[in-house]
Amino acid sequence: MHFSVLLDFYGDMLTDKQKDVMELYYNQDLSLSEISEHEGITRQGVRDNIKRGEAYLTELENKLHFAEKITGLIEVAERVTGLCADIERTNEGFTSSAAIEEDSVAIRTLLNDYIDENFS
Repeated sequence: MHFSVLLDFYGDMLTDKQKDVMELYYNQDLSLSEISEHEGITRQGVRDNIKRGEAYLTELENKLHFAEKITGLIEVAERVTGLCADIERTNEGFTSSAAIEEDSVAIRTLLNDYIDENFS
């Protein structure tokens, strides 16, 4: 799963062959032999492309930490959305405040819109 995520973030930085082979291996779950037949290269060539691609994706992530930061941002956004739901439920249990309800909905909407626009 780790390399599948890194492929999503940095896949366009790989050579076309590396990207194709890694997508077949990590996202389509094909074996080295199946990829070899599909790509018309040896099984060793497939393995070499995967290993070089893994090394490059790892190097990019170690330098940029982009996947780590975005994953963290999404986790925070999900937590904030959950807290908004908690606030709304608590607000219903007491003398309901329209302002609290509106602010909670606005926060959740902002987060969801931002995630949809930038990460979907």
